[in-house]
Amino acid sequence: MNSIPDPLVLYDGVCNLCAASIQFIIRHDRSGAFRFASIQSPLGQELYRKHGLDPAVLPSFMMITGGRALLRSDAALEVLIRCGGIWKLAAALKWIPRALRDPVYDFIARNRYRWFGRNESCLIPTPEIRSRFVG
Repeated sequence: MNSIPDPLVLYDGVCNLCAASIQFIIRHDRSGAFRFASIQSPLGQELYRKHGLDPAVLPSFMMITGGRALLRSDAALEVLIRCGGIWKLAAALKWIPRALRDPVYDFIARNRYRWFGRNESCLIPTPEIRSRFVG
């Protein structure tokens, strides 16, 4: 496996909610630190397996930073915090135990296709942001 960018967000490339989330991150990540790969890509599948996950069972997205994988609500909150500005206030939600946060995350993840739809193909980045996508 090649060097993994840090931080790397792995997302469900056919999920409309996930595509909107990636667009949100790009708009609010002023430093341009985040890199992205779809879970369906070879890199995404390899990283899912490396971290003990089944790429056929997509929990929406994960964030890899410092060689470790953040999942579910931990990943979502860390992304918001790293976007900076007012989004750093999301750190307050870390006080809510993961046992309460993750079921809410899972409920949204389970229903994301029904509520937000899905595409038959992955998000195609514009030329301006293409360098931020790997895998």
